[in-house]
Amino acid sequence: MTTPLVPVDYQQLFRSLPDNFLLIAPDEDATILDNTDRHVGVSLKSREAAVGRPFFEAYPATDEESAAIIRESHEHVRRHLEPHTMPLIRYDLARPEAEGGGLEELYWEATHYPVLDAQGQLQYILQRTQDVTEKMRAAQLAEATRKALNDEQERTRFILESLPVMIWTAQPDGNRDFFNTRWLQFTGHPLEEEVGMQWLNRLHPDDRDRVLKIWQECLRTGQPYQAEYRLRRADGQYRWMLVRGHAHRDADDTITMWVGGGTDIHDQKQMVQELLEQNEQQATLSDQAYQAYQEMQAQRETFYNLFMQTPALICILRGAEHRYEFVNPEYQRFFPGRKLVGLTVAEALPEIAEQGFIDLLDGVYSTGETFIGTEIVVMVHPQGEEPQRRYLNFTYQLFREQGQKAGITVFAFDVTDLVQARQALENPGAGVQ
Repeated sequence: MTTPLVPVDYQQLFRSLPDNFLLIAPDEDATILDNTDRHVGVSLKSREAAVGRPFFEAYPATDEESAAIIRESHEHVRRHLEPHTMPLIRYDLARPEAEGGGLEELYWEATHYPVLDAQGQLQYILQRTQDVTEKMRAAQLAEATRKALNDEQERTRFILESLPVMIWTAQPDGNRDFFNTRWLQFTGHPLEEEVGMQWLNRLHPDDRDRVLKIWQECLRTGQPYQAEYRLRRADGQYRWMLVRGHAHRDADDTITMWVGGGTDIHDQKQMVQELLEQNEQQATLSDQAYQAYQEMQAQRETFYNLFMQTPALICILRGAEHRYEFVNPEYQRFFPGRKLVGLTVAEALPEIAEQGFIDLLDGVYSTGETFIGTEIVVMVHPQGEEPQRRYLNFTYQLFREQGQKAGITVFAFDVTDLVQARQALENPGAGVQ
């Protein structure tokens, strides 16, 4: 005895399918005939509000371009009786009033399938819809993140190349792998002739062994690197340089790279030497002056160690109002206890504004011409103390972003000790200004 067949409720079966299906009549209005429960959920509209109505009446289009793509896909199925997959489109849908109303931004991928009768005539169009909004938003976020990273890398590269310091980096084993444009212009050699240990070939023969031993000892111990040596300039002249470097470590205290910078101290070194020779009778004072000069130079001659570890005063002023966007620790220490980032120079340091520095900044921003100041007097007002006279060597340089003026980079050295030492040597017995 055979088991009687149980009648199948095909409409209920269709509505229960685990996908987003919409059944459409083949007429020009694309009248909605039925949809699955899953489609009801993603379409944000009840079945009762959609069935029996033209497609674009049930689901109004928010822009004609997306509507045209859907119409073209419907027409393709009617004309060719074959499936058609639409390109990804944005098609916003109205939220129910109970959920706050308004439009929800949505992205879709859909394929329209022909359903034919026994005579091969088009009976229905079956739309399979996929909500790819989250996928699209993830792609948009990834693209925005990539662009932000590229912008940050470009900005870092610009600052790295703009600083008035000859910057280099090295691998943990000591092989140099990067020299900035200022270094390459100074030596007159391309990067491929400087990397590894080739940079030693630019040193004065009398300095090479000494500098190599210092460098190897720093690699062994991880201690900061500092050396003075004569470096051959592109025109053949050897110039005295002060070069410093620091190791960068990861969270496990493992050295991942070295970064450093060098500055030409040839003129200063000659000047100090001449003063020492002219004042041999004041040997003690001369020794103190040279020592003071070396201590000052250790601060003044910078190395680039991810900007935050440099002993020079560096800041970035954003926009025409000169608002502090970044200050390194050395710059902040020059103005102890003062809030800088987020404020304009005039707001953060009114006493500086009164000394005419705002006019200098305005001039650099408006003309684009770099300003270089040497031994410029700055009166600083430490909190709770008397005003102090300081001397700075500094550079104001305009930087641009996407071809537009963006702000000014400030790079400065505190040369107060050197100036006071020179004044003492040039005017024995006179008070230091």
